[in-house]
Amino acid sequence: MKIAPSGYYAFKKRPASARAVSDAVLVVQIERVFWDRTLGRGISGVRKVWRLLAREGVIVARCTVERLMRQQGLRGIRRGKQFITTRPDDSAPRAEDHVKREFHADRPNELWGVDFTYVPTWSGMAFTAFVTDVFSRRIVGWRTMSTMPPDLPLDVLEMALWVRDRAGEDITGVIQHSDAGSQYTALRYTDRLAEVGAIASIGTVGDSYDNALAESVVGLYKTECVKIDGPFRAADDLELATLSWVHWFNENRLHSSIGYLTPIEKENEYYREMNPQSQPALGEPALH
Repeated sequence: MKIAPSGYYAFKKRPASARAVSDAVLVVQIERVFWDRTLGRGISGVRKVWRLLAREGVIVARCTVERLMRQQGLRGIRRGKQFITTRPDDSAPRAEDHVKREFHADRPNELWGVDFTYVPTWSGMAFTAFVTDVFSRRIVGWRTMSTMPPDLPLDVLEMALWVRDRAGEDITGVIQHSDAGSQYTALRYTDRLAEVGAIASIGTVGDSYDNALAESVVGLYKTECVKIDGPFRAADDLELATLSWVHWFNENRLHSSIGYLTPIEKENEYYREMNPQSQPALGEPALH
């Protein structure tokens, strides 16, 4: 198509439109939020980038965020295939399922979900286990090891107990829900739960929906940590990456299931409502 020289030079001299100027400013803000300050990576999709901008006072239409992210080639990360690690021990007694797929809690330390997964490294297989508070989605216990000893879940449980005890929180009566893996039906594990006043709850064998919330945390871990930071040379490298991810998960990650708050914000909000005189700082243990 032929273009007149006068038209070409007029186009070159024409000032940018208001929309183009606005888009240029928004792209900077979107990329800043997308490449997360804590992890330096792009994880959030359109919905969470839009929410993160709103939290900072940047009010913009969601469709505009979607258009500009597509223009810049920015996409949120998606979860891949899940791995099944449950190996039941048919000879061990199993606790009743007290959850029945209703993964809901009205307060912290009412219901915990537990699970573990494996991660291949250059030095062999490594294993990571988690304890998650269903109310806030906060990971209250975790550990990574180069082997899968029977007491890995027990070590993670001890960390969760320590974290809550350090904050002055009573976990008596907490329901701890797991799959039917032999690690969670072992006598040492069930005895420890009983000792601290926790109630064991176990789903059916081979049904991921019976432990869906804990498996969801594992899926996020595989997607947001392992997939991005890996491959790892050894379990020590994986452990450092997991430490960084758990901190970000609790302190910075927005969760749609809890009103687009972070887990720490959710717990602090709860304790402020229970005790208006106490105003814990973000990330600090809430006492009650």
